[in-house]
Amino acid sequence: MPSADSRAAGLTYFSNESEFSDRSALSESEIAECTALMEALRQWHEAERDLAEASRRYMQLNDSDMRTIRLLIRAQRQGLIVTPKDIAAAVGISSASTTKLVERLVTGGHLIRVPHPHDRRTTSIEVTEETAQAVHESVGRQHARRFDVIAALNSRERETVLRFLSAMTEADRPQGVLADDRSGRSTQDRAED
Repeated sequence: MPSADSRAAGLTYFSNESEFSDRSALSESEIAECTALMEALRQWHEAERDLAEASRRYMQLNDSDMRTIRLLIRAQRQGLIVTPKDIAAAVGISSASTTKLVERLVTGGHLIRVPHPHDRRTTSIEVTEETAQAVHESVGRQHARRFDVIAALNSRERETVLRFLSAMTEADRPQGVLADDRSGRSTQDRAED
């Protein structure tokens, strides 16, 4: 009898049938192409998750830590000043969690606090040169590989991919019951208030 792993290897994630989308205008081969593209997207998302996890393991940091460091590196490259309040807003965490995050990353040698040049009531936060270099060597090389894939397309192909990804981004915005806010009320319920 085949093992669970070998049986799962032949398992398909997407079906050629759906009760939610009208496929009557599509031929069987067109439906198969759409399903294959959905599967390719799923595999890309899986590879992206694996890459993010590998980056976190390499840097020995969690997701919020990595998001903060990437934010700070981008800001420093653009000559922008980042405060703890900016980190809280960008990462989507409370000010108390931001304080703990910054303290942990300062203690770990990833960040430094520097006096804010215009506001003595706060500090600005920067990435250490060592951490910036480690991110550059790991994550930066991965981004370069992605860019090379995009650069290999011609202008028309890039335009098609951009249109597709923009439409997929819009299609993936939470709707219906998935659009409920944190209080459990739906977008429609809030609109009726």
